[in-house]
Amino acid sequence: MMMWLFAIVLGLVILAGILYLLGNYTFWLPYRAKHLPRIVMLHQVNPHVEASGMNMPPEKFEQFLQLLVKRNSTFSFVADLDQHVNQPHVVALSFDDGFLDNYQYAYPLLKKYNAKATIYLATHIEGIETLQPEHIQEMLASGLIQFGAHTQHHVNLLKLEDAVAFNEIQQSKQDVERLAGTCYSFAYPFGRFDARHEDMVEQLGFVNAVSTRKKIEKISNSNRFSIPRVSTHGKMNRMQMQIALAKGRYKL
Repeated sequence: MMMWLFAIVLGLVILAGILYLLGNYTFWLPYRAKHLPRIVMLHQVNPHVEASGMNMPPEKFEQFLQLLVKRNSTFSFVADLDQHVNQPHVVALSFDDGFLDNYQYAYPLLKKYNAKATIYLATHIEGIETLQPEHIQEMLASGLIQFGAHTQHHVNLLKLEDAVAFNEIQQSKQDVERLAGTCYSFAYPFGRFDARHEDMVEQLGFVNAVSTRKKIEKISNSNRFSIPRVSTHGKMNRMQMQIALAKGRYKL
């Protein structure tokens, strides 16, 4: 009797473990083919801010970079993804907003691992410490950083009249071009946009644009201005990083 009871309890424990892994590690999501590019979404890399969906502390970011290097990743700027069609293990790191810590903590690690990244600048954003022109120039000179636009004031485009939204996008592009010389790619603040804003971005001459959709998919003319990204979190463990890169999203 005791043996049967032990077997039942053990079976329940194993089942609970399996359900936990399925639920919390998104094993149930389909694996995405290795020739599809991984566009990774990041914001801050700061040791003085709590780890979160917005902040990946430097030691965790370095672990993530080490994993990418071990996978023999090819690092690309977001604007250059069309140069790597059907190439396996292509990764485009992207940082939204233009936090100062991108220079202080992310940039040294990007140099250490020779990893390219695109930083989307909200050129008149308030409430954060931002990159300064001298930081932007130094990062540009390294050849590892390219800058894109993220509106001037980090606004929800869906809440703006079309003319105002167009101006936010256009002026941010011009701001970035003054700071960095070029501006090829755009990121929608908060991931809020619709087909009207995709048309605006295309009309203004951007090569492509990224969203906050958590997915990995082939980039084509139909989604060139709404490219999904791989989600990240500052508390991800190595397995969750691997799953996110394989399937497009993690779950803590």
